[in-house]
Amino acid sequence: MTSAQTQLRQLVADFTTAEVDPRVRRMEAHPDRVERDLAVLMGAQGWFGVTIPTELGGMGAGHLAKTLMLHQVAQSSAATAALLQASQLPVSMIMHFGSERQKRQLLPPVAAGEQLLSIAVTEKDSGGHVLGMQTTARRDGRDWIIEGSKRYIGNSHLAHLHCVIARTAPADQAGSRALSAFLIEHDRPGLTVKRHRPALGLHGFSFGRLTFNNVRVPARNMIGEEGDGKDIAYSSSILYGRPNLAAVSLGVHQAIVHLTAAYLRSTPRYGATLADLDVLHDRLGRMRGRLTAARDLAYEAVHRLDHGLACDERLINSKYLSHQWAVQSGQDAMDMHGARALEMSYPLQRYWRDVQCTYAPAGTGEVQRKRLAAYALGKRTTEWSRKLAPKTSLFRAPRTP
Repeated sequence: MTSAQTQLRQLVADFTTAEVDPRVRRMEAHPDRVERDLAVLMGAQGWFGVTIPTELGGMGAGHLAKTLMLHQVAQSSAATAALLQASQLPVSMIMHFGSERQKRQLLPPVAAGEQLLSIAVTEKDSGGHVLGMQTTARRDGRDWIIEGSKRYIGNSHLAHLHCVIARTAPADQAGSRALSAFLIEHDRPGLTVKRHRPALGLHGFSFGRLTFNNVRVPARNMIGEEGDGKDIAYSSSILYGRPNLAAVSLGVHQAIVHLTAAYLRSTPRYGATLADLDVLHDRLGRMRGRLTAARDLAYEAVHRLDHGLACDERLINSKYLSHQWAVQSGQDAMDMHGARALEMSYPLQRYWRDVQCTYAPAGTGEVQRKRLAAYALGKRTTEWSRKLAPKTSLFRAPRTP
């Protein structure tokens, strides 16, 4: 790790100690509320612009720095890390497919923390099957009219602007070119954000439902060209969604291992402590081994991404295994803690609930294995890490507010 990366990690750690940790209890006590303060505070740090180029006001720090930030934040609060990571996918859409006007108009306020974005792809009846979505956009003169609904939209109640994928042609006619992407302001007539409903974990994080009832947007609000929607959704999921979720899983995983080790050292049993029992060494050793492997896989993948090297398979595998290993370690920790793990005032139950929420976003385990199988079978696919991720200059220093 470079000195700049060490400095950034310390900056993030200090922030979580001062601003995140004191809010966790409130977020858990009121899961029906959306945590807005942390979005403002992280925005003031410039963190929503971590991968936005410096010439557009961003940090220009790249994916490795983003992973480091999410990893560190998630150790304190996966909900806070989820808020930060969900803001990054729409940034990818605009950076890679947006017009020069859209980039210069939208990315500077995002980097300054003045505007928060969401990405709206998932629907009730299509889930991870992007081409199966039913939300439509039809042309009406110089405008497009959006009809339909989306769910599980990260930052749904905080976003000023939603990046929405909709169907602009029948699938049987246009195939993979049947979808397009649109920028829809949160206050557009006909757009409704449904009431926030708490989920199993990530309390304080908003991932809700949007409905579009004759929402009219001008043609200039289209991202890319008509028919680019599938490519926009897939590329942002691979280049941002998967490594982001891997980093969140990694942070929760590390918190689980640290908490369990501390518990074993401090709990007396049989004239010594639980840490002196060989049978528990085996469990803890497996947990530590998974954590180390997950960390190395996640950081290696985004290092390659920052340097313009092909790494789609690594990004997919990192998301898949980071979640799976964190869940396995979480179950080991629950077992070793016994009844202590069930206390609502003890953080382990929060870690266990939160890590369940990193499974479905950016593709379930089944989706990831399907993609990995395609690599094993030698099937040709677009390598988005090579096609879209440019080489980046080395990150020199974190931005301070």
